Amino acid sequence: MDNTNNKKSLSEVSIETAYELGGHGKRNVQILIEALKDIDGNLGSDMYGKGKVIEDFQDQMAQHLGKETAVFFSSGTMAQQIALRIWSDQKEVKRVAYHPLCHLEIHEQDGLKEIHHIEPILLGEKNRLIRLEDVQNIKGDIACLLLELPQREIGGQLPDYAELEAISSYCREQGIKLHLDGARLFEVLPYYQKTADEVCALFDSVYVSFYKGIGGIAGAILAGDKDFTSQSKIWKRRYGGDLISLYPYVISSDYYFQKRVNKMAQYYEEAKELAGLFNQCHGVTTMPAEPVSNMFHVHFDVSAEQLEPILKRIYETTGVRLTQHLRNINETSCYSELAIGDLYSEVPKDKLKAAFQQLDEEIRLLL
Repeated sequence: MDNTNNKKSLSEVSIETAYELGGHGKRNVQILIEALKDIDGNLGSDMYGKGKVIEDFQDQMAQHLGKETAVFFSSGTMAQQIALRIWSDQKEVKRVAYHPLCHLEIHEQDGLKEIHHIEPILLGEKNRLIRLEDVQNIKGDIACLLLELPQREIGGQLPDYAELEAISSYCREQGIKLHLDGARLFEVLPYYQKTADEVCALFDSVYVSFYKGIGGIAGAILAGDKDFTSQSKIWKRRYGGDLISLYPYVISSDYYFQKRVNKMAQYYEEAKELAGLFNQCHGVTTMPAEPVSNMFHVHFDVSAEQLEPILKRIYETTGVRLTQHLRNINETSCYSELAIGDLYSEVPKDKLKAAFQQLDEEIRLLL
């Protein structure tokens, strides 16, 4: 087989017909164009957090999440740091707890520590979920516990709902505020067989994202009681997040929320189907073995350097791009993350079957 394209990265290889397994498609200006296509051009803009376009969406999301009020933020990073600051100030305790692979710990340049001087307590171990016993064994006071549903960095794992309820009850008994990192909240509802407001009832504050599974441009909602959200608006201004207008983000968030929130069950079933195909291949496993949302990790018993030429050949042969981003675990293994969206249903089943047959055959030759 001609391997002359092997010097190119997988994302650079171009063929006439390409099929992606994950996501909703390219993130380009078409996202905004589609969201605006039915909007009245005379619709008034929001201004510094006020106006019909933003207030209606905030009210809609507060109702959907079962909270008193909600505030729209351009950034989830901003929203979550503010949430933890509010709870820390309220209890006058500058300590919060979360998972060792929490977004705040590994992706935010220590913003919580440097801006707010809040000490994070890392609960549990990196390769597993936080358990009730971890919370019960915290030494000293904490103002807030943050739980991420699903836990992205370990494949999108979820606690049993009973354990989630037990953690919530314990936190309320102990006066610990419980905050939900629900960046992918809507994606886990089919597995839990719960509504958003049922899950959010276990938490004092909730953050959700509108650019991940929903597929908007950017934006987030922070929801809770009136006192909490009133304080969050003050902090939003302090952060410089109270832009004169946020309507492009609000409108796209609203549009794609309406378009996709009821497709999460479809994405979940497709994720289970796709994980099953990966798990049938030699030297390939998924984490979790059966997904609990629309996302999961794929682990390969070969290095990224060994696997990338295989993926290129599969792409050139079948048009199916199994994944674009590989991360080495060690010298002999690597992994990739997949999140199912609108594109998966467009992949022809015969192409999919051929791609996985070739993956299995080529990895077998290496092991």
